Amino acid sequence: MRSIGAGREGIRIMLDKGIFRVVRLYEVPIRAALIIKQEMLSKGGEAALPLRAADLAVESCDILMIGTERQFREVIATLKRQPFGLPAIASEIESVLEKLDSPLPSVTVGGRTFTFGQRTYIMGVLNVTPDSFSDGGRYQDPAVAVRHALSMLENGADIIDVGGESSRPGAESVSSEEEFARVAPAVEALTSETHAVVSVDTYKAEVARRCLDLGAHMINDITALAGEGDMASVISRYGVPVVLMHMKGRPRDMQINPHYDSVVHEIHEFLDQRIKYAQEQGIPPCNIIIDPGIGFGKTPEHNLEILARLAEFRSLGRPILVGTSRKSTIGKVLGLPVSERLFGTAATVACAIASGADIVRVHDVREMARVARMTDAIVRGWQEKGDDNAV
Repeated sequence: MRSIGAGREGIRIMLDKGIFRVVRLYEVPIRAALIIKQEMLSKGGEAALPLRAADLAVESCDILMIGTERQFREVIATLKRQPFGLPAIASEIESVLEKLDSPLPSVTVGGRTFTFGQRTYIMGVLNVTPDSFSDGGRYQDPAVAVRHALSMLENGADIIDVGGESSRPGAESVSSEEEFARVAPAVEALTSETHAVVSVDTYKAEVARRCLDLGAHMINDITALAGEGDMASVISRYGVPVVLMHMKGRPRDMQINPHYDSVVHEIHEFLDQRIKYAQEQGIPPCNIIIDPGIGFGKTPEHNLEILARLAEFRSLGRPILVGTSRKSTIGKVLGLPVSERLFGTAATVACAIASGADIVRVHDVREMARVARMTDAIVRGWQEKGDDNAV
């Protein structure tokens, strides 16, 4: 509209007529569903219902609401005055639309401000385990771990994620003492010898607490605060960010015939519930990051669908972290071993960023930082900054 010379006030009036939304509601009581259909039609929008809803043969059904933002706002205002639970439904629709339109708040991690939406942040993987699926045993020596972390920072990592227990499919858990003994030397060295933002990949509250005492800046929890001990209290007390990830089962059994009726919806519902739980436990929204858990209790088909529909998780209103690096879905699609999954990882990283990922967790930092910068330039815009040959 600006490019054709439309006036500022005209743009303000017309803008919400040009933004189109499709919102799916699940299991809406049939009387409420029919009113929603009627109201959308009366405002010039549309609502798709299943055929069996027409003759009241069901008690509830899913609905697809289809319309512009202006039409949604008008319908929301009307629904708030209706019976049959419609005011609550209207408020939920309103909240979702607000989250889609509102910029994410910045968060301070380790003295550094992360401003989401301007560029993608890179989380470099530092496994100090003997059995991780792609680099187990390589960085158990603290000196080697620090050198590798420094190399990742030099090549574009914004966060170093230190893990002391493998979460590969079939992996068995280790004790808190063993896990802490593995990660402590690396965490202590990184926080004292570098300016790295240090994350610890753990679901054990005791390990998290002791690592935060050593100076770690955030926690990456694959159980979304449902692991060992009261992780929520630790996160709340220390006031640090936490990544809440979806996983079906536990690493030892998560890949035994994982099944979903609707994989994206079920993960969305899970993450929504865990966000609410985290906030109830005193963790502010600005300290919550979500991760749909690619590869954690999902088939390759599930993982590909999650990536294709990643933008739907924006409606949760939290920064999205995606970890696809070297994972088995890439190997199965391309027929390649772990050591040859660089280009497949690059494709998934680019697609994730284009769909709204804010952080990507990767092993190959130099290459994926370049992929992220190029994708950001396309998706978020780019301005030349002189002679820039870094990374």
